[in-house]
Amino acid sequence: MDSITHLLLGGAIGAAIAPAGQRRAAILAGAALNTVPDLDVVLLPWFTDDPVALMTWHRSFLHSIFVLPFIGWLVWWVCRVRGKRVNSAPLRWFWLIQACLLSHPLIDACTVYGTSLLWPLEVPPAMWSLFFIIEPAFTLWLLLGCVIAWCVPKKPWGRRGAIVGLTLAAGVLGVAGVSKWKVDRQAERTLAAMGLAHAPYFSTPMPFSTLLWRVVAMTPSGYVDAERSVFDDGPMVFHGHPSNTQALARAEKIGLPAVSRLAWFNHGFMRAQVQGQRLVLSDLRMGLDPDYTFSFAVAERLDDDWQAIAPQQLQVPLPVSGISGLARVIAAVWHRTWHESGTPLRELIVAPPPQAAVANPEGQPASSASK
Repeated sequence: MDSITHLLLGGAIGAAIAPAGQRRAAILAGAALNTVPDLDVVLLPWFTDDPVALMTWHRSFLHSIFVLPFIGWLVWWVCRVRGKRVNSAPLRWFWLIQACLLSHPLIDACTVYGTSLLWPLEVPPAMWSLFFIIEPAFTLWLLLGCVIAWCVPKKPWGRRGAIVGLTLAAGVLGVAGVSKWKVDRQAERTLAAMGLAHAPYFSTPMPFSTLLWRVVAMTPSGYVDAERSVFDDGPMVFHGHPSNTQALARAEKIGLPAVSRLAWFNHGFMRAQVQGQRLVLSDLRMGLDPDYTFSFAVAERLDDDWQAIAPQQLQVPLPVSGISGLARVIAAVWHRTWHESGTPLRELIVAPPPQAAVANPEGQPASSASK
């Protein structure tokens, strides 16, 4: 999740647990504690400049539910030795510190990026994909809870306000879970009708929404994707996209380190392209076709086979930028949430003509599912 959400989540948890006379200090302490796991972004570049390593090691050791409790105990012990507040209510502060630290990786796991909750165990990162990396509906309730607790720190309503904020934020998470379940059920039915009943797939919310989702499923020749609102009544329409599966299979068979690492990290949800003499892999979980946030050149053709190269992250030009671009994204997501459309969201964002704002009932076939 974004940094502001982490700050407010820690602040709200601190306000809900701390004694009344220490509530403002707890908001600040909780906000600071909830940002500690993201210090790996600062630490990792000291050890490597490999972009694949930087991506796949982020949200690992400092996001582990095995590591953070020990960090929390150490912080608590130091504060108890040196601080009067913790000494005055040691048990409350112990659980406050633990809750603020552990809530960080748990909410991160609610995004599609992936979080290694069980590090150092070599299990694929958790990617529950319930939230986009920024979810205003979740963050605003946390803000409300922190504001109430800050304004009336010594009164019962200070604690109640923080609890209400956390509860309503949890409600947004619940709505996301129900929405995902509904979209996944429809996706499974449609994929089964397409002969892809056993195809690996994932669903992830569109930017700033828990009501509009993108579903991607892998196929023998590439992948298919679809956009689905929880309010859609018509058939789910998948569109096919190619991927150089032969080149990827060969690179995996050879055991190229960057290829293996990426496949482990993204659960195999990646596109392979041969650009010139280079093999480029793109993470299908973040972005909109054909532009994906994370794309890496990982191998080069030499003597009719793939040879590993130092991974290079390719810069993907954003279709829109700035405040006006953000406004277009929000408008496109809002429109698509309430209106079924055969126009992909990316096209609505990049070039939203006047007619795109009105659903065309004749532009959508009664039944359509293509690879």
